[in-house]
Amino acid sequence: MAIINSFVSWFIKKRIHQIELFMKYPHEVQQEWLRRLLKSAEDTEWGRKYGFSSIENPDEFRQRVPISTYETLKNDIDRTRNGEQKIFWGSEVRFFAKSSGTTSDRSKFIPVSDEALEDCHFKASKDLLSIYYNNHPEAAIFDGKGLVMGGSHNITEINNSSYYDGDLSAILIQNMPFWVQLKKTPNISIALMEEWESKIEKMAYETMNHNVTSISGVPSWTLVLIKRILSLANASHLKEVWPNLEVFFHGGVSFNPYRTQYNKYIPEGSINYMETYNASEGFFAIQDQTDSEEMLLMLDYGIYYEFLPVENLHDKNPKTLTLDEVEKGKNYALIITTNGGLWRYLIGDTVTFTSTDPYRIKITGRTKNFINSVGEEVIIDNAEKALDVACNKTNASINDYTGAPIYFDENQNAGHEWLIEFENAPHSLDFFTEAFDNALKSVNSDYEAKRYNDMVLQKPVVRQMKKGTFYEWLKQKGKLGGQNKVPRLYNSRYYVDAILKMTKEKNR
Repeated sequence: MAIINSFVSWFIKKRIHQIELFMKYPHEVQQEWLRRLLKSAEDTEWGRKYGFSSIENPDEFRQRVPISTYETLKNDIDRTRNGEQKIFWGSEVRFFAKSSGTTSDRSKFIPVSDEALEDCHFKASKDLLSIYYNNHPEAAIFDGKGLVMGGSHNITEINNSSYYDGDLSAILIQNMPFWVQLKKTPNISIALMEEWESKIEKMAYETMNHNVTSISGVPSWTLVLIKRILSLANASHLKEVWPNLEVFFHGGVSFNPYRTQYNKYIPEGSINYMETYNASEGFFAIQDQTDSEEMLLMLDYGIYYEFLPVENLHDKNPKTLTLDEVEKGKNYALIITTNGGLWRYLIGDTVTFTSTDPYRIKITGRTKNFINSVGEEVIIDNAEKALDVACNKTNASINDYTGAPIYFDENQNAGHEWLIEFENAPHSLDFFTEAFDNALKSVNSDYEAKRYNDMVLQKPVVRQMKKGTFYEWLKQKGKLGGQNKVPRLYNSRYYVDAILKMTKEKNR
């Protein structure tokens, strides 16, 4: 391992210096990336349509190029999937990250260029190691293997040309250098299996006897694997199976609802946790401090950022802010321009800045994942902070949850209904509900105002769901594994009513 550790040490020093440069000169780095992106695509259909070659600054870019969504790009993406090229990006696009998102049943196919693979996703993977080793000089993760919780992958041929679609994690696994594959587990045939339940079983048997030193994955699905491994090994915690496990790189969903369970299955303080913010559209931020959960916005991955104040989200011609215009503590919808050919793309996530020197962020939710039946604007960040307080007060822990509005009618005020699947249920659901309600008031003044004397919003309804309810619901929808996840909040009763209907039918 001496050669590997020597290389890692050299790379860390080189890359940490580069990270420090974009932290010192963030605005210059972002403007340079905008220039390079426009230059790379000036001869494409989009480049000619919007005159990329004559755009000289961010203001002209904002004025000339419209904000896009998947729906507005879908036709051009479908053309690319059918073999046409140079529509929105200058080089050939062969990979498409399949994503259903959290608010739509329709699959999305996000273009992933070779540049996005190399200069964004793979570069971010290297940066994870650089930052981790920089913070933990004693790290020895290369003495063992890294467990990667990947998704499924398919190859589709259309018009005698091939494109690849699948979960982003699967596309990355498929394109990893061979020497990286040697340090990963399970083997690629298992890692890319499509049938999730069989995959978990094979992963458990394949990995439990390896010297696993790191895990990378979505907290919810990684937890399913951990429980199966502990069952097979007849172990009380994961360090009995993998004594040299030292870090869990996690992302995709908030870790907070799962923290109690991870502390149960992995002795608290025995491993490190490192959060990432990555998606099919790009890799955006990495937790770079050991004493804070905020994440450093990575500014040199071929992504140009804009930020739209959420209160202006539905304006006819909303004005976005550049990095130098944002403020701490405000909620912004994230808009990205990428080296995968997405131009001013509204990704659907909301963030807030915890620092502007350097630029660090926290994810606050989704533009469609909120409850706003009477102007209370409850977002995921509010809900998870309140649930954490309620769990601490009642010694409870949560597997999964979702929330939705209760609408006004002639017999009742509006309200919220929460379906919660507990790992450890509170002794009193009424006390849990009261603690949750009070905590939600403390983190959201609009909610508190609407709850005053139950005049507008009634006390929330919390329903305890049987263990496995959300897993079964995702299974019925064919959404097990990968980046599929339970919608946390939704401003209609679509998901809540579907889950309640499934539960009712099973109990007949």
